[in-house]
Amino acid sequence: MTAGSRGDVAPFTGLGHALVRAGHTVTLVTHERFAPLVAGSGVGFHPLPVDPRAELESARGRGLHRSATGAGKLLRVVRMARALVGRMTDDVLAAARGSDALLLSASMAPLGHTVAEGLGLPALDLPLQPVAATREFAPPMLGGGSFGALGNRLAGHGVEWAVERVFAPALPELRSRLDLPPGRTRRQAQPVLHGFSPLMVPRPRDWRAGLDVTGYWWPYDRENRLPARLREFLDAGPPPVFVGLGSATVPDPHRLSAEIVRALRLAGLRGVIQRGWAGLAADGDDLLTVDEVPHSLLFPETAAVVHHCGAGTTAAGVRAGVPAVPVPIQFDEGFWAERLVTVGVAPRAVPLRRLTAETLAAALADATRTPEFRERARTLGTKVRGEDGVGRVVEAVGRLG
Repeated sequence: MTAGSRGDVAPFTGLGHALVRAGHTVTLVTHERFAPLVAGSGVGFHPLPVDPRAELESARGRGLHRSATGAGKLLRVVRMARALVGRMTDDVLAAARGSDALLLSASMAPLGHTVAEGLGLPALDLPLQPVAATREFAPPMLGGGSFGALGNRLAGHGVEWAVERVFAPALPELRSRLDLPPGRTRRQAQPVLHGFSPLMVPRPRDWRAGLDVTGYWWPYDRENRLPARLREFLDAGPPPVFVGLGSATVPDPHRLSAEIVRALRLAGLRGVIQRGWAGLAADGDDLLTVDEVPHSLLFPETAAVVHHCGAGTTAAGVRAGVPAVPVPIQFDEGFWAERLVTVGVAPRAVPLRRLTAETLAAALADATRTPEFRERARTLGTKVRGEDGVGRVVEAVGRLG
């Protein structure tokens, strides 16, 4: 069970496919618009009624861009999500009634654990970001950085409280329906498997036992070749730069597209522009606009990837072994941008609010013309591809009972 944008869903398609191969019957429970992601994987699908793109494009969703701070954005998204949770509760409960175990992303954990308790089912937490409080860094949802050891830990507990508040209006009625006593489900001692590489975020030393980092879970890709038009573009010149903002929305797609085009041309680079939810577009012999394309096929053929640093796109770029230019917009994207810079595969972040053709062109020139970035990216990619994060989860599921 997962909720959010495409990056919150895609890793679970590959995980589900691996569980199917291991002999399990698997159903992905998420937003209906993501049903095509499991086609051909053997994974079943149970839709949730909320459309995340429609919510981001609503007046309420556009308001996220008006919050200058990570805390301000988090409070806005808490208010937005509180209004949506009740619409998903019936579908989550219906899917769970036919299950033997629940596997839960961080975005579904409070609701999923309540359902699991009421139905007497085992549950396993599978977050894609570090979600437990730690002294070592500030909560990713606040955009990275550090408030000092004590401040980081207090902020981590504050984010945990905010996530619980999202579900607070729906849980009392749900607990009553399931004949559970008032209160909330306690799960402090249960195992949690995090779906990112310890090479990107080493396991914090102050985490309790049972909080483990497995390595990435790669999306299921049905396609094994790129579209003909994209293939022709790649073969017609030197490796291009990929530019995409995934499931992020932006206030002015036309202006941003123009800045990106000018940056690529200032840097003397060809570009593949992914339209995405931001609505980016570009024209010219040196540019190609594409829709959804498997990152696992495209990224290894690029000179660098410019992206918003969602957890899934960050993972795909690391896996491909190519340098990055992070363009974080909100929430955990600032955290992942910092990690790319720290591990040495990106020269610096260019946050969207400060992006100009000149700042992006300068970062692109550094990323593509400094050999150290390419070498470190290639080395990191080789190591990350050697991890078996999915295998760790398959083993853990086998132990549930």
